Amino acid sequence: MADRETRPTTVWSRPERGARGPAPERSRTQIAAAALALADAEGLAAVSMRALAQRLGTGPASLYRYVGSRDELLDLMADAVAGELDLSGATGGDWLDDLVGLALQSRDAHVRHPWLADLNDRRGEVLGPHAIDYLDHALGILAPAPGTAGQKLEAIGLLGGLAVLFARRESAATPAGAPAADDPAARAAHLAAVAAEGRHPHLLAALTAAGAPPPADRDALFVRLLRRLLPAMLGQGEP
Repeated sequence: MADRETRPTTVWSRPERGARGPAPERSRTQIAAAALALADAEGLAAVSMRALAQRLGTGPASLYRYVGSRDELLDLMADAVAGELDLSGATGGDWLDDLVGLALQSRDAHVRHPWLADLNDRRGEVLGPHAIDYLDHALGILAPAPGTAGQKLEAIGLLGGLAVLFARRESAATPAGAPAADDPAARAAHLAAVAAEGRHPHLLAALTAAGAPPPADRDALFVRLLRRLLPAMLGQGEP
């Protein structure tokens, strides 16, 4: 029982190299970078120990010197993406501006690596060193903000959820040069036409009061939602 209780629970709980044996030829950082490149090029399903070994020019068995399983490899990959975020900016300015900037970075990282959201959906987020740095940095940004510690953690969770949502919308957008299958103007015109039929009075009233929709700008919408939701979560609400 004692051995089970002290057994490492994540890949980072275990030293990168053992006390015995030859010096490692690669680092976990190098392995994670190669796995990211493979996932970006071919999708998450293509990431296997065998495929990664081929990419690195080695045998699958040799990878198990560095990671104990594919699940550990996936954890390394997720944390490597978290390490792409720039946390060097000083905190203590406008907390809302700083948090929105962090959210934009998070969204962009998910756009670069569209497989990341699916990975976290299936495995849950295992917090590695970079992810913990991100969480601590976000809490530092929120230090001067109103709200309880619990509300601030919830706000950071909301930030991450919106980043994933908008990244998925961005990834699903029609590629440049392709037929405009997702035309915001066409969608708005269709909705207005349906409302004008008179069978949806609440929708008609809302569209009439709102007037013409603003130009489609995902960045602006993302920022606008964050600036509305985050203060509401932290200013008033249940502890």
